[in-house]
Amino acid sequence: MLSTRLTNARFLTMDPDHPVAHDLGIWQGRIVGLDEDVTSLPAREVIDLQGATVLPGFIDAHVHLAWTGFKENTPSIAGCTRIEDVLAIVEEAVLQKGTPGAWVSIAGYDQRALGRHLTAAELDTVSHGHKLFLLHDSGHGCVVNSAVLELLPAELSRDGGFLAEGAMAAARALRLPYSQRELAEAIGRAARTCLAEGVTACAEAGIGGTLVGHSPVELGAYQLAREEGLLPLRVQLMVSADRLHPVAAHEADGIPRSLDLGLRTGFGDDRLSVGALKIFTDGGMMARTAALSSPYEGLDHAGQLQDDPDVLADTIVDGHLAGWQLAVHAIGDRAADIALDALERAQRLRPRPGARHRIEHAGLIRPDQLPRFARLGVIAVVQPNFLRYFGDDYAAIMGEERAPWLYRGRAFLDRGITLVGSSDRPVTDGSPLRAIQFMVERASESGQLIGPDEALTVDEALRAYTVAGAFACHWDDRMGSLTPGKLADLVVLGDDPRRVDPSRIGDIEVVATYVDGGWTGKAAS
Repeated sequence: MLSTRLTNARFLTMDPDHPVAHDLGIWQGRIVGLDEDVTSLPAREVIDLQGATVLPGFIDAHVHLAWTGFKENTPSIAGCTRIEDVLAIVEEAVLQKGTPGAWVSIAGYDQRALGRHLTAAELDTVSHGHKLFLLHDSGHGCVVNSAVLELLPAELSRDGGFLAEGAMAAARALRLPYSQRELAEAIGRAARTCLAEGVTACAEAGIGGTLVGHSPVELGAYQLAREEGLLPLRVQLMVSADRLHPVAAHEADGIPRSLDLGLRTGFGDDRLSVGALKIFTDGGMMARTAALSSPYEGLDHAGQLQDDPDVLADTIVDGHLAGWQLAVHAIGDRAADIALDALERAQRLRPRPGARHRIEHAGLIRPDQLPRFARLGVIAVVQPNFLRYFGDDYAAIMGEERAPWLYRGRAFLDRGITLVGSSDRPVTDGSPLRAIQFMVERASESGQLIGPDEALTVDEALRAYTVAGAFACHWDDRMGSLTPGKLADLVVLGDDPRRVDPSRIGDIEVVATYVDGGWTGKAAS
């Protein structure tokens, strides 16, 4: 007997052996058969989906759940275009904070909307003795007031109160970490948002680090969230390379640096597991800190690396030698050069053809770098919604020659490179359907076409959020397609993305999601 039979639907299985089905059978959280193999079997529950379109649950291979959850509950200045409006919101948040000298966090900071960066002196006028921390929407910078600057080492670059990359990390380190309870609740809020958009599995892109980590015991917060029923979807945790340290392992193991107990990629189960080692090589385009091989258009600099190139390369190699899958953050083409060079050296020292190393973002990839991706088997994990929402700005700062190289699609697939879609939530909108629409149209919100030759078919874009996402997370044996034997994770849509006009894909209703064959209910509006 089946647990559940879903019927009267158009199942787009993403499995070439059985691409479309009308019935799907579930037993103990797994798919046991399609169509005639299950139609006549008894089931405890038969659900008529009334002609809906059903896909494998979307996989978001690069998110920040804790950050998303905290941002949802943090005062925000998003959308403000006048300095005086920003200061008014900040002062209101400060006055609601009763504890003298306490930290006050503000979300939604983006200097592009204001025309320039805020200054510490401006924040001082509304701080009332508190310490102010305005996180840049990219996650690669912040603005603080003088009360924070006074606590930082004198040698750090301050730029009037704007702190980028390592300087931002130093400011964050001044604060006590969040408690596991606070983290678990934030994770739960973000997870529910993901489910509402059809995401049934995701990869948390960096715990325990100085840039995006929220606590040295952050993994325990995810365990707590799971134990208390706050984690309704599958999560794989990338561990920050900041956690690597020298170990006295046997010389035969060839492990120069590791985590305690030799913990590495693959530990855990289908609900919560340890994924790749996250390594930052550069910053971000929003903050103008992505490392380019030539300057930004109209600026006199080309971004910055997170550390000395040799130090970054050695970290990548050591992570590979310790047995990790690597997720190397490289947005600019200069950063990608460093990542590719190091991955090539690592594979030469100890070949691991099944490692599935990833470059996160791959935001600006030159034509000459594409063959290296293919030869090394490196996976490209991109964020299409960056160009949907920020594409006009990104195209302008890259210039006419480089703009078509931004967040590529077709060029990766044509060379056999695995292309994975993701969101980097909460940096921008996390909706997979809106990202899929961009991958097909290559149009920003204003209608500007950015790299139109990089456009994909709808099927190819759907694969980036299902089959390819599963492959990138080593989940392809259990997720990514509606294949008998795999986990019964599904998203029910109000229309078929392959049959509507591409301009409507992002507006298709997410009717419901299923995880382990269990209906999570109608998606939130």
